[in-house]
Amino acid sequence: MTHGGRLAAKALKAAGVECVFTLSGGHVMAIYDGCLDEGIRVIDVRHEQAATHAADAWARLHPGKVGVAILTAGPGVTDGITGVANAWRANSPILVFGGQGSFKNLRRGSLQEMDHVSVMRPITKWADACYDTARIGEYIETGIRAALSGVPGPAFLEIPIDVLGAPIDHEKVELPTFRDYRVKATADNELVEEAAALLAGAQRPMVMAGTGLKWSEGSEALRAFAEALNIPVFTNGMARGQIPMSHPQFFNRSRADALARADVVVLAGTPLDFRMKYGNSIPRSAKIIQLDLDETLIGANRSPAVGLVGNVGRNLDAVADQIAMVGVADFSDYSAELRAIEQRAEVNLAASLDSDEVPIDPLRLCREIADFVDTDDTMIVIGDGGDIVAQTSKVLRVPEHGTWMDPGPLGTLGVGMPFALAAQLAHPDQRVLIVYGDGSFGLNGFEFDTAVRFGLPIVGIVGNDAAWGQMIRPQAKLYGADRVVATELNFTRYDKVVEALGGYGEHVTEPDGIGPALRRAFDSGLPALVNVEIRRDLGDPKGSTYT
Repeated sequence: MTHGGRLAAKALKAAGVECVFTLSGGHVMAIYDGCLDEGIRVIDVRHEQAATHAADAWARLHPGKVGVAILTAGPGVTDGITGVANAWRANSPILVFGGQGSFKNLRRGSLQEMDHVSVMRPITKWADACYDTARIGEYIETGIRAALSGVPGPAFLEIPIDVLGAPIDHEKVELPTFRDYRVKATADNELVEEAAALLAGAQRPMVMAGTGLKWSEGSEALRAFAEALNIPVFTNGMARGQIPMSHPQFFNRSRADALARADVVVLAGTPLDFRMKYGNSIPRSAKIIQLDLDETLIGANRSPAVGLVGNVGRNLDAVADQIAMVGVADFSDYSAELRAIEQRAEVNLAASLDSDEVPIDPLRLCREIADFVDTDDTMIVIGDGGDIVAQTSKVLRVPEHGTWMDPGPLGTLGVGMPFALAAQLAHPDQRVLIVYGDGSFGLNGFEFDTAVRFGLPIVGIVGNDAAWGQMIRPQAKLYGADRVVATELNFTRYDKVVEALGGYGEHVTEPDGIGPALRRAFDSGLPALVNVEIRRDLGDPKGSTYT
């Protein structure tokens, strides 16, 4: 005999789950008991939001598998909603378990009882409840299949406490078969030929690669496509790092120029959302070739000339093969024009990147971080903040064998340490660095306690301008510097907070101290935080992401 929690763990093990993220709760303890039997690691955090964020990051780091969070009933589930919503917008395949009061008392007002399924349904691909212990494995397979198929995303499964704890003869329960649900299909040959013909006749084409490419595992295909055509490639979303930033066809400082001049734009898994001005950043005269995992994404906000549904990487391969058959297209000359624009932009940035001023120029901090990351070809870097992360992402080059992770299009602050927990657990041989804004540190900074308890030597660096920087600048611009409200913070010693939790901390006020402090933080072997005081800017905002 066994119980429902052990059956759940057996199903998770069969699905390839290695660890789960949770915050202890009585409604779900039976699953923990099963995880002990199955050798599934249980990582307990200090806030349920961190559990769902960590599950999101685990999924990003393990193609074809789900990240798993286990939340107790009521406030446990509601605390985790933000992480689920972030995974929803980022297309991260996670399975979230929610506890519930006993089934025999359903709708009678049990402790922490609420309708979790209805709350979760709008931000998941699948949400349901299992009321039969023998069917727990079946429901888990259904949830995982929903999370991984098509465009990935979250799934939610509620199981009442008495259903989880009920005894069951495991020999009479057959575990479901877990398959590979990822999209492998390619578009029709006729459409591939149309796309190839458009590209072959282009003069100023570009590729904009996005999150759909990452979930298609299309990194190698993108690199081969770029090399076959010598076409300029730009990235956003989770495609950042999918082509090495040292690659001659990777560009990141000439995007506005390339879009303004483009006659053909290849959207490789990139949605036309706010980051692309809903399609308005592409000239009306330009032809769009849109590749994505789901047919419902083709044509959202703007109709393409050609839409290729299926695995983004495989469709890139198909288009490249077709172009090779009809005649080689070579855009080296146009790439050289864009490279010259990029080089001029780097010269213009040099003064800020090399600034010795105090308080520290934010871009000098970004350069110091970038220089440090360059010393490790496998560094995992996580961005958790507004202004400082946006600026760092323009300077930092993702290592060829490393990873960059940020919240994604929901723009959720607080992902830093939860993402880092998953990254360090998944890759204990790699170094993990979080780039924080001082505002974002306050949301889940207490998860440094989790890192200390599990011996995870994660390092964070805070760009501390004592403000919600991305908010204070437009506020000052719109209403006047004398009417700044709800956007100011203190130059808090966050490094002391981490020290109090058992980690290592340093406080930096001079630009030359940033690099050495980072080295000491990693050399400490402890979870660590470098708290850097930077200049607070009230200058003109560089455009708004709220329109």
